[in-house]
Amino acid sequence: MKDLEMTEEFQNRSKKLRELRELNIEPYPVGFHPTHDSLEISGQYESVKVGASKEAEEGSTPFVATAGRLVLFRAMGKNAFAHLQDKSGRIQVMFNRDHTELDGFQPTEEISSPLKLLEKKIDLGDIIGVEGHLFHTQKGELTIFVKRAILLTKTLLPLPDKHSGLIDKETRYRKRWLDLISNAEVQKTFRDRSRILRLIRHHLEDLGFLEVETPILGSIYGGAEARPFTTKLNALNQEMFLRISLEISLKKLVVGGMERIFEIGKVFRNEGIDKSHNPEFTLLELYAAYWDYNDLMHFTENLFEKIALTLHDTTEMAFFLPDKKESVIVDFKTPWKRLTMKESIKEYANIDCDSLGDDQIRELLLKEGMEEKELKEATRGLLVAHLFETKVEHLLIQPHHITDHPIETTPLCRPHRDPIQKQQGLIERFESFVLGGEVCNAYTELNDPELQKALLEQQAERLLKGDEEANPFDEDFVEAICQGLPPTAGLGIGIDRLVMLFTNSVSIRDVIFFPWMRPKEALPQ
Repeated sequence: MKDLEMTEEFQNRSKKLRELRELNIEPYPVGFHPTHDSLEISGQYESVKVGASKEAEEGSTPFVATAGRLVLFRAMGKNAFAHLQDKSGRIQVMFNRDHTELDGFQPTEEISSPLKLLEKKIDLGDIIGVEGHLFHTQKGELTIFVKRAILLTKTLLPLPDKHSGLIDKETRYRKRWLDLISNAEVQKTFRDRSRILRLIRHHLEDLGFLEVETPILGSIYGGAEARPFTTKLNALNQEMFLRISLEISLKKLVVGGMERIFEIGKVFRNEGIDKSHNPEFTLLELYAAYWDYNDLMHFTENLFEKIALTLHDTTEMAFFLPDKKESVIVDFKTPWKRLTMKESIKEYANIDCDSLGDDQIRELLLKEGMEEKELKEATRGLLVAHLFETKVEHLLIQPHHITDHPIETTPLCRPHRDPIQKQQGLIERFESFVLGGEVCNAYTELNDPELQKALLEQQAERLLKGDEEANPFDEDFVEAICQGLPPTAGLGIGIDRLVMLFTNSVSIRDVIFFPWMRPKEALPQ
């Protein structure tokens, strides 16, 4: 900030701020009550003949009050035209030397009118409230003939250059407020994010789900294979963890009789940062007693179809694939294609897993660049999962449900109901994929307390052996399952990736207001 305070622009604006106060004009007044925003004004009056400037001057045309940031100012003799930008867009206003009043203004020898003060002391970026009457200019542009103006906020730093704009990605992410001011499409992305969240909540509530909140801090962590963030509770001198999942707490609530619940909340994973990962992200998890993973497949594809129709009025969206340098149309219309993990490997990679031994699969994975150390102790189930990830996942452009994963991929899922599939170590889990990326993870929940205890003990053993993504043994959770978890299905959707998909954003940083960035002092010089 010290560097900014030394700039000529900051010094000039600070000087104007002092001069405004000397003129008894309060640069930061309290309160202003717009009657319309810019979109409402244009929506109601753009196509209506509201009158000419003379009628607006006389007050016989519709009256409006609005406020916004000054983004353009042109003085033209006894008038000055300006554009005010608010949350919904821009509106043109006209200040007049003889008919515009400015709150607090008293004429001086140097500044004889409010218009002159606006020319000399107000800068682009300042926030102004206006009241006046509407008219159409000779060119047909809807304009407010300003009768009263009030300076609401004097700015001390300029907006980005109006011609080049705010282009640098690093600056846009670090200074999101400037990004929002400068780029209308960024505002739209985040408004769409809010619409998606509202739609999800309404959709779930219509199905009888109750929204709940569970703790972010815990003395133990679980529900996903991930490294946690650690902290300390000073009052108890106790190590604590930021949650990596919502799952464990929500399942305890289902045991307690809350049969359909969901939570949309922050989770934290101490892992890599890239275009699809941020250490802090928003997760939706829902649990429904007496559902299974088939019910959740129907729910998922119906939800995605509804979002597409609400945002875009169609189930089809165009996406550009950078790797292939081509565009593709993705159709979210239900039903989606369903394949087991093994079927997908056979269909998309032409590999029949059941005809290969473990060593043969290892050889294939080594050719894909996986490290021998990582594969040496991998079980057959994990080898199949790795084969899917390396050979198939990136090919799933259209929406797919990939079902029946190996049991090693999660200790919290129910073994397959089909005896043959169960014997092969498969579970009732599916992941949904679009554009080659996972968009949700779901399964029929494991409610056998003895098997649950055994699988969690295996996880704890992996943790002791140095697997940083394995979970510690959760005695409270096992006790809760022993009280009786009804047949239940659970689903998790990463909200940030969902928003990326439906806003056609290429990076998770584009859909998070303040994504994590490397500290400036740590950047390479």
